[in-house]
Amino acid sequence: MWQSNHKFFVLAICSACIFGLASFTGAQNKTQPIIEPTEVRALYLIFTQWNATDNTYNRSISGEQCSGAAVDPYPLISRDYKVFIKCDCSYGNGSLCHIVHLTVTEMDVAGPIPEELWTLSYLFHLDLSKNYLSGSLSPSIGNLTRLKYLNVGTNALSGELPKEMGKLTNLLFLSIAENYFSGPLPSELGNLSKLQELYINSSGVSGEIPSTFANLQNLETVWASDTELTGRVPDFIGNWLKLKSLRLQGNAFEGSIPLTFSALASLLELRVSDLTNGNSSLEFIKDMKNLTVLVLRNNNISNSIPSSLGEYQKLSELDLSFNSITGEIPHSLFNMSSLYFLFLGNNKLNGSLPQKKSMRLSVIDLSYNNLAGNIPSWVNQRNLELVWTSSLKCLQQNFRCNQGHETYKILAINYGGQEIISSDRLVYERDNEILGPATYFISNSKRWAVCNVGHFTGKTNPYISFSPRQFTKTLDSELFQTSRLSASSVRYYVLGLENGNYTVNLQFAEVAFDDSSSWRSLGRRVFNIYIQGRLVLKNFNIRKEADGIASQSVHMIFKAQVLKNYLEIHLFWAGKGTSSIPIEDFDPTVNIKPTTFKRKRTSPAVGIGIGSGVLSILFILMISYVVQRRKKSKTNDNEG
Repeated sequence: MWQSNHKFFVLAICSACIFGLASFTGAQNKTQPIIEPTEVRALYLIFTQWNATDNTYNRSISGEQCSGAAVDPYPLISRDYKVFIKCDCSYGNGSLCHIVHLTVTEMDVAGPIPEELWTLSYLFHLDLSKNYLSGSLSPSIGNLTRLKYLNVGTNALSGELPKEMGKLTNLLFLSIAENYFSGPLPSELGNLSKLQELYINSSGVSGEIPSTFANLQNLETVWASDTELTGRVPDFIGNWLKLKSLRLQGNAFEGSIPLTFSALASLLELRVSDLTNGNSSLEFIKDMKNLTVLVLRNNNISNSIPSSLGEYQKLSELDLSFNSITGEIPHSLFNMSSLYFLFLGNNKLNGSLPQKKSMRLSVIDLSYNNLAGNIPSWVNQRNLELVWTSSLKCLQQNFRCNQGHETYKILAINYGGQEIISSDRLVYERDNEILGPATYFISNSKRWAVCNVGHFTGKTNPYISFSPRQFTKTLDSELFQTSRLSASSVRYYVLGLENGNYTVNLQFAEVAFDDSSSWRSLGRRVFNIYIQGRLVLKNFNIRKEADGIASQSVHMIFKAQVLKNYLEIHLFWAGKGTSSIPIEDFDPTVNIKPTTFKRKRTSPAVGIGIGSGVLSILFILMISYVVQRRKKSKTNDNEG
């Protein structure tokens, strides 16, 4: 990719150097300023090592005087350019320019970061995001003490973070997100007391958050999801009083959500999920009345929902699903003026639904609870998406979905697509019903059903995807070209099966990323798989299992027991995976593909895409019925 783009890159650099050099001084000088020669030489060596060489390019950075926008008092807006250089020409009485801004983004620059880059000590803005840079960050990064903005996110950088990053005490913005770093966060990062935005999500760092981070009291945004951070969530986060956005999902934290969070009254967005070995309460949210998004999913929260939540008049999304919350749902939640998404599924809630609901509340998940009572008339409201106990009663344990129907031996479904006849002459039923963030669908044949729950944070994420790619290790590649996506949780129910022991053969293929040397290939999708309520695959990464080869199918075989004529397959996102590859807000997703069932020799194909973030995963499910006369074993590992 770099080879194909390098001429464009060179031309962009030329125009950046000739026309994009902005000056902090608006005064015109008879003698135009020149760029510091050592910096010109450093730039030449940097881009030479990145294979961006060409005669025109060489002339443009050979030490010529700054011109064009260099004397323009109005600086260019750098985000409009993938390659951008800016100078400060206020040195030497306006005769000397130093390079203060360097952006090279989305150019698929490959290889290590040249050591010469760390000699550009006048830089205050460095953006190398969305490339294919590899190797480690040099300790020489500590030379760039003037930096206010540093973004090396979305690359293939590895190794431990150098402690010298703690010398960058003027930093306001730091992103190391979506890389392959390892080891702990250096305690020296606690010296960055001016820092306002910190992005370490999907970076690869591990270990406990250093106690020195208590010094970072100017933080406004912290995204630290999808890492191997361990220990307890630090109490000192409650002292980051300027926080507006905090994301801690899919890590290895243990214990409860600190009660010190109650001081974070400025928060607009709070996402904390997937804590283990502890019990949290909702007591700490009592003063967070500026929240617009509150996601506390899968945290072992065990108390009731405070009625005061109904006073949060800015809240548009509330997700408390996959906890152990008890008691009744406060009726005030259904009458909030701003609430649009309400996810309370998979808890222990009881009581009844209120008789009235605001017109704005349009997406509601109340599934897998103990609700009862009269059904209010608003459940039939037009454009309402609602999943709750009554609507799913035939799809949950202790109910039979196929009463009055004969059991069957063969079933094939093309998830997300039209009816297709496979190479072995099986007819795959169509499954192209449009499902939203809280919907379910039962096929006309009553032989299968699907329930989807989850809201994509991005604006462009579809619930059905298409890929023209050809897939290996299958004779029916077209079955994989359409797939269903889910942002959180999707369950498929196979209904009317004969009771007995089954072999479940899951086949997967990753379709969202390719094998190119591009930043768009660096995404990771990770999810959990449950069969009959038992966890069979945790933190499953299709591409990793396929030795890093995109579109190569992966086969996984499991045993399952059918006792009530149905089989449930649950694909669950537990907060892991990248979220801005191949596009921004590409949420981790669950993606379902074709499924077939045959007695003794079955090939259900199911596809799932997961991502926090948005990705699409392809998976094929095959189930074989095995007749066994001996006593059936019991299943003990249930979903938690």
